[in-house]
Amino acid sequence: MLLCYIDESGTPEIPGNTSHYVLVGFSIPVNKWKEAEQNIQTIKMKYGINDKEIHTAWILRKYFEQSKIHNFELLSREQRVYEVNKHRKTELLKLQKTGGKQYTQTKKNYKETSDYIHLTYDERKGLILELAQMIESWDFARLFAECIDKVSYDPFRSYNTIAEQALEQITTRFEYYLLNYSKYTQSYQYGLLIHDNNETVAKKHTALMKTFHEKGTFWKNIPHIIETPLFVNSSLTNMVQISDLCAYSIRRYLENKESELFDLVFMRADRKNNKVVGIRHFPGSGCNCKICQAHK
Repeated sequence: MLLCYIDESGTPEIPGNTSHYVLVGFSIPVNKWKEAEQNIQTIKMKYGINDKEIHTAWILRKYFEQSKIHNFELLSREQRVYEVNKHRKTELLKLQKTGGKQYTQTKKNYKETSDYIHLTYDERKGLILELAQMIESWDFARLFAECIDKVSYDPFRSYNTIAEQALEQITTRFEYYLLNYSKYTQSYQYGLLIHDNNETVAKKHTALMKTFHEKGTFWKNIPHIIETPLFVNSSLTNMVQISDLCAYSIRRYLENKESELFDLVFMRADRKNNKVVGIRHFPGSGCNCKICQAHK
């Protein structure tokens, strides 16, 4: 049996606040789960985030207040936390007097990054890089992704929303992989989708998967995939956090040409005869990105 962990980067709404929407499925055999979990926890312990969520986008932000603390890099982790929180409390008290969007957004930023303030920016980059290198080393894992360029996407020519198209593509490619994996192992292999929890998305995706089970996707029936997606809290599930890292890396490459993380996770893209079949950039007509070149 194979598990496929699903997460996204960017927003599916048009225009939204990103030019791309990336949905990722990261698959591992169930008998490799414990090994993968131990690999992740070893790295998390090294950076002091044992029981914290790996949220790549928040980790890789620059925390301005750290640059205002003298010799921040030389402080102990406990001292760093104290100094950063002192600056943050001062800033929130100042903004609270005027209130408004800036106060609300700053408070949110501080909350989302509070688990990582004991690490310098270089250490946080090192954390994510080590995780990406770990992903590259997992020859048992397969990466699937649908990367939709919302600038070129025409909603009037599609029978699905962007989010629905992405899930249908991931489901179809995972089914093909299960079929090929069954032939390789000479035993019938089932697959289960495990999705980052979102109440609105859960209802829509569950209904869509029920349709896939009854009628198949546009391209293929899905006899190897069981159940509707299981929805889990990403903060408690390391493998969904790995999917988040992959989705972020792919979107940042497509939008900003940031390739360091992308090149590592892209090694795990599902391939057939040296052609990448697990990841698609849509619509990719005339595109020369690494995904489109490898997909030809």
